[in-house]
Formats: sequence, C-alpha cells, structure tokens
Amino acid sequence: MTRRHGYALLSAIIALIVGLATALYVGVAADDGTATAGGTPAKGSRPHNSAAPASTGMWVGAWAASPAGAEPGTEIEGLAGRSVRNVVHVSVGGTSARITLSNLYGQSPLTITHASIAVAAGDGTAAATARTMRRLTFNGSPAVVVPAGRQVLSDAVRVAVPHDSDVLVTTYSPTPSGPVTYHPHARQISYVADGDATEDVTGTAYTEQVAYWRYLTALDVLSNESDGTVVAFGDSLTDGITSTEGANHRWPDVLSGRLRTALASGRSVPRYSVVNEGISGNQILASGLGRPADNQSGLLRFSRDALARTNVKVVVIDLGVNDILRNPRLADPDEILDGLRTLVRQAHARGIKVVGATLMPFQGHRGYTPAREGVRQQVNAEIRAGRIYDAVVDFDKALRDPYNPRRLRSDYDSGDHLHPSDEGYARMAEVFDLKDLSGSAPAEL
Repeated sequence: MTRRHGYALLSAIIALIVGLATALYVGVAADDGTATAGGTPAKGSRPHNSAAPASTGMWVGAWAASPAGAEPGTEIEGLAGRSVRNVVHVSVGGTSARITLSNLYGQSPLTITHASIAVAAGDGTAAATARTMRRLTFNGSPAVVVPAGRQVLSDAVRVAVPHDSDVLVTTYSPTPSGPVTYHPHARQISYVADGDATEDVTGTAYTEQVAYWRYLTALDVLSNESDGTVVAFGDSLTDGITSTEGANHRWPDVLSGRLRTALASGRSVPRYSVVNEGISGNQILASGLGRPADNQSGLLRFSRDALARTNVKVVVIDLGVNDILRNPRLADPDEILDGLRTLVRQAHARGIKVVGATLMPFQGHRGYTPAREGVRQQVNAEIRAGRIYDAVVDFDKALRDPYNPRRLRSDYDSGDHLHPSDEGYARMAEVFDLKDLSGSAPAEL
C-alpha cells in the first residue's frame, strides 16, 4: 500500500467514525426520555415530523390539567365526527411544543386522525394567529390510536409560543370512542365544530362553546425562559372554581406571573413554569365512583398528575379540606396527615421538593361543624410544626378573618364561605416566599 493510499484509507475511516458519532448524538438528543404510553400510529405513517425543534432550551410544562372523569352524554358516540378546539393558557413561552392526549376514561380505543396546535389570535376566540397553525404528528404519523385507559405524547413541532398567551390545541376523531376523558370547571371557554376543521385558522366553524377541556392533559414547550416546572396539586381551591372565567385568576396563574415579574426585575428567584393539577372535589384518601374512578384520590393520581409532569422541580400540595367536609363521619386527622406524608415520601424518592399549604377556614359553609373545625386545626398545627413538608405556605393565616379565624375574610370570600374570590386567589399567590421554590428535596438518610 502506498503512503497516499494509506492516507486515503485513514481519512475514510475517520469520516465513517465522525458520521456514526453524529448520528448517535442526533438520535439521543431527539429522545427526551418520555414514553408515548401506548399510543399507536395509524396506518399510512409518514416520515418523522419535519417541523421538529432545532433550537436549544429545556422541556418544561407550560400548561396541564388532570383528567377528572368521563364526560356525561358521551358514553356511546364520544365526539365522533367533531373537531375539539381546547383553549389553554401557557405560563411560559418556548420555541417548540408537544402535547399529551388522554383516553383514561375511554372504554374503547380513541382514534385521532388529525391534530393541530396554534397560538390564539386573542382572548376569547377560536381564531388562530396567522402563520402559527401547525399539524401535529405522533411517531411521524398524523393519526394515532390511543388505547382505553392510556395516554399518548405527540412529536415536537416548531412553533413560537409567547409566555402568558392562549394556545389552541385541536383534535378530530372520525369514529365513536365511548366516554370522553375531560376536565370540568376549566374556567376557560373552548370550542367544538362539526366535521374536520382542525386546521381552520379563522375559527368560524367553531360555533359551539364549552366550559371544560377534553382529551388534552398537558402542553410542554422547549423553553429558554424556564429551568423546570412547579406543579400545583390540589382540589377546587387550586382548580380555581370560583375565579372569573377566562381571566386566569387562579392562584397558580398569579404565582406564575409573580415569578416572571420577579425575574424581570432582576431578583434571584427560580426560573420555573407553573402548571395546575387541581381537581374540584378532590380528596387525599377517597376516590369517586366508577372504573377507573372519577376524581381519583390524591394518593392514586399523584404519580401521574404531579411526579410524571415534565421536568418537575417542586410540587405545591393544597389538599385536605374535602377529606374533612365530605367524610360522612368525623375525619381522622392522623389519616389525613399520613396521606400527606405518603405524597411527600413519593416526591422525595424522585428528588422533588414539596411545599405544603395550611387548610383555609370554612365557617358559614353548609358542611361546617365545630368538630370538623377541630380536625382542620389539628392538621394545620402539624403542618405549621414542619413535620409534613419541606416548606409551608400559610393560606389559612393569609385569608382568614382576623376577628373570626374560623371563616374567610369577607373580601377574600367568593360568597360560599369555602372558595376564594379573585382577590382571595391573588392573596394566596402573594403569600408565597418565592425562595421556598428554590433548592431540592432533602437527602434521604
């Protein structure tokens, strides 16, 4: 072999090694480690989504909602032949996006043949901002079959999503799928159209309005604005059931705004997004009826709705009031506290910090009794003593009437003596020490 031929052979070997290394790097970088959880591409799969992200950043949760039950009236047909346009409000912006669709409460496979994402043209509209409409794919296919009881993660699509904006996520299913997995009490108007209007930018086909979310349970973004996700895990007090519809006045919304404002002013606070995993009526210990149970207990849904969210750093837990109010007998405070400790142990096993809230007063509500008030006080005493959570946010102290601490202050009361007004929700977010969101779970010894 001549020296020239030797150099040529060496160059070819080096080129081959570089090519293999590049291919391996691209393949690993494109895999974020999140399973599709059972989604199956429909027949006619096409090449992988050409709009996959090319920019840098970190995947974080921008919006989320817990699957809460099976929508009444959809037991047979589901929403066959209709386009569902969910309107969601994101807490952080990004350069690419992906969604999670759930068929948790379905009794048969859910076939989605067309799905899209776009930035809304404004508040309270089904219209999309020009040039933001993107077709979503699942393992490269525009169609996907989600088995009953499962969920599926879409491919990433490149789209500029501004923080504090509304996003439209639309799905179309041509065939009956049985009960629709939904989240009631969304406090946000979404839309429905007849036929496949998935990529309709004008929104004119969306003549039906609905006050809950269907199928969609998460929206993640590839973000340069955030280093992780805060999950707010709770009941109607977190769900924001009495907040102004369409105004994003739930306490997690306000907390997200506080973090963004603090960062803009140069304060040293964590760069986190905030997602809301509240379900109205949720309890720590007890689930609703059905299989799977509607309104699954906090213990049963914590892993899915909190710990499995994208890049979770902190969970804020505000649960326990319904365990007191909805128990036909007097609730056992030790059982409630044991349930909370179980949630904290599960989070710590994943290295996730937990901030816990004291339980707010409810005198004047139809479920109030002095004995139930005593249980609330016992639970709060243990929380304040620091024997449950890594840090405490004292919602009780912040919202109670200073002249009668067993009830909400009048301007923080929505009128039912249990749920806050918009001012009350804002106050809940204001009493957070933002530095409590920093750091990690304590090491297990």
